[in-house]
Parts: sequence; structure tokens; C-alpha cells
Amino acid sequence: MATKNSKLPNRAFAELFGTLIFVLIAAGSVVSATSLQLPSYIALPFVAVATGLALALAVSATMGISGGHLNPAVTIGLLAAGKIKFDEAVVYVIAQLIGATVGALLLFAFFPAALGSSVSWGVPALGAGVGVPQAIAVEAIMTFILVFMVFGTAVYELAPKIGGFGIGLAVTLDALIGGPITGAAMNVARWFGPALISLNFANWYVYILGPVIGGILAALVFMKLLVGKR
Repeated sequence: MATKNSKLPNRAFAELFGTLIFVLIAAGSVVSATSLQLPSYIALPFVAVATGLALALAVSATMGISGGHLNPAVTIGLLAAGKIKFDEAVVYVIAQLIGATVGALLLFAFFPAALGSSVSWGVPALGAGVGVPQAIAVEAIMTFILVFMVFGTAVYELAPKIGGFGIGLAVTLDALIGGPITGAAMNVARWFGPALISLNFANWYVYILGPVIGGILAALVFMKLLVGKR
């Protein structure tokens, strides 16, 4: 999924801008749902669809330059599968975290503070009664599905050429299921940007361990068990 047609700085900037756009819209949809005072049964699909569409467009726009990872879990999964070099993966993850932070900063700058602060500027949060082990497992499962779809629709050489559509659709469906449980981050950068801006690092280990575990497992299952490559 990492393209060699562009130099690493260009790819890093593509990852930065793509993640910026994704986080701005994904976290912004949470703030917008709050400002519109949407009931939960409408807010959930509203946020899920906005998040999925944002990722589908951002991935499609950057795929030809950087591969359109826009997610540390995707990059780490590709690293585990030998699809990207370690030094490149480090640059990608740093760019994604910076992009997520800038996206959250833009949200902070242009949305009313009273609305954004009430939801910590879109920081994913655990649902009522959800324990940490359960939350980590849910994030891992949701991310597994996402990264599995990344490999099946973008990484594998025989994958159908559908751009970011399949990836965005996976995020939408994951968010519909996992949203009430963990906020369905599935992406360390998606959590990190709003968390840094709002200084809300509650349950940070859930949003780091879950996606990383899920991303690595998905890469290994797809490439080792399905494709059979060593």
C-alpha cells in the first residue's frame, strides 16, 4: 500500500494532510451532533456515516501518493506484513499524529468552545459500564476488521480497485457497532489529536493497545493464513 512513486517527505505530507482532514471531519461530526442536540439513535449513524465518508475520501485522495494509511494501526500492520520499512513507518506515524493534532486544533479554533468542550472535542470515550479489558478487546476487533479490509481492498495485489470506498464502509459499520462501547476509534491518531487538544487522556491505553493489536493481527491473518506468504 506504500507507494514508491513519491519521495518520503511528499508521502509524509500526504499522510499529514489526509489524517488532518479525516480527524477534522470525524471529530467535528461528534461536536456537530452535540450542537444539533441529536437523539442518540440519530447521532450514532450521523457520526458513523460522516466518519466513514471522511476516511473514504481522504484515503482515496492520498492513496496514489502515500498509500493512504492515515492510521498508525494500518501502518504498523503493514510493517508487520513487511509492506513498509521501519524508518518509513516511523515517519508515517509521526505525520499522522501531527495531522490529527492540527485537525483537532482547527476544530478547536472554529467551533464554539461550549459545544466542543462538552464532548472533549470528539475524544472517543467508553460507554457506561464498559470495563478496560472489554474496551481493549472491542477496539482490537473493530480495528482488525478495518485493517483486514485495508489488506483485502488496497494492499493485496489482486485486490479490487475501489479506492477508499471499502475502507470507509468498514469504518462506518464498525462505528455503528462499536460506537456505544468505546467510541470506535480504531485509530490512535483519531484519539490522539482531540485528546491532546482537550487534555483528556482517560483510558489512553485502550486507544493505543486495542488498535495496534488489531492491526497487527489482521495483517498476519490476511498475509499468512489467507494469502500464505512468508
